[in-house]
Amino acid sequence: MFQARLADCAGLVSACLEKALSEFGDQPLAAAMRHATRGGKRLRAFLVMESARLHGVDDAHSVWAAAAVEAVHAYSLVHDDLPCMDDDDLRRGQPTVHVKWDEATAVLVGDALQAWAFELLSREELGAHPLVRLELVASMARAAGPRGMVLGQAQDVAAESADAPLSLEQITDMQANKTGALIAWSAQAGAVLARADATAMRRYARALGLAFQIADDILDVQGNVKLAGKRVGKDARAGKATFVSLLGLEGAQARARALVAEAESVLQPYGGAAQALREAARFVISRDM
Repeated sequence: MFQARLADCAGLVSACLEKALSEFGDQPLAAAMRHATRGGKRLRAFLVMESARLHGVDDAHSVWAAAAVEAVHAYSLVHDDLPCMDDDDLRRGQPTVHVKWDEATAVLVGDALQAWAFELLSREELGAHPLVRLELVASMARAAGPRGMVLGQAQDVAAESADAPLSLEQITDMQANKTGALIAWSAQAGAVLARADATAMRRYARALGLAFQIADDILDVQGNVKLAGKRVGKDARAGKATFVSLLGLEGAQARARALVAEAESVLQPYGGAAQALREAARFVISRDM
């Protein structure tokens, strides 16, 4: 169920992004934006659309919110890959934007994708009341900005030059911001669109986001560059503290499994309707990319 739904959502979001990008014509910037948003698992998009389906919102409406979070995620990757940040030359199996074009283009593409995401959230195609769209815009700004993802990125950068490695508590806080904030926004967006209580989805997302990052740390140790579509082993070479370095490989795997069990238990009130979301939680710690 999950894999089929993931693929379905990915196709719908890719088509939505392409439709919206076509409005820019043949601008060179649009070509680089298209490159940056192409591929990937589309897990955040899936979480938006599946949480929306769970709360009675049609795919035709939720796909615009899903496209918005994918645009923000793509922007973060483009900037993360820059030489002044992680200095990566490979992303999703393709050359990074600054490698394929240049650094200035990569900066502008990231800027454009970030701003464009909020435009997508404000579109009438979302089928939501203007106040609901405003809530999605405001919550996205919190999740992506200095209260969420960018804060986490700043914490990560600061840790690289710190006198001592981060503690487990500090890494957990950093990753809750850097990775977890957008995942949390995605899992709650469907409830927001439906004007429903998002408490359960918030708890699900918190556990899922942390499990996802632990799995990323494990992949950096055990992953295959061809499957991952990006360089692996970077954290160890940089001497960074990670969940694996602090908990050990088996400890990190056990922690990830416990978080998945927690995420699944939160969904119990939804019954069989939440099966795809349960499978998504299991997927994040079994993936090889």
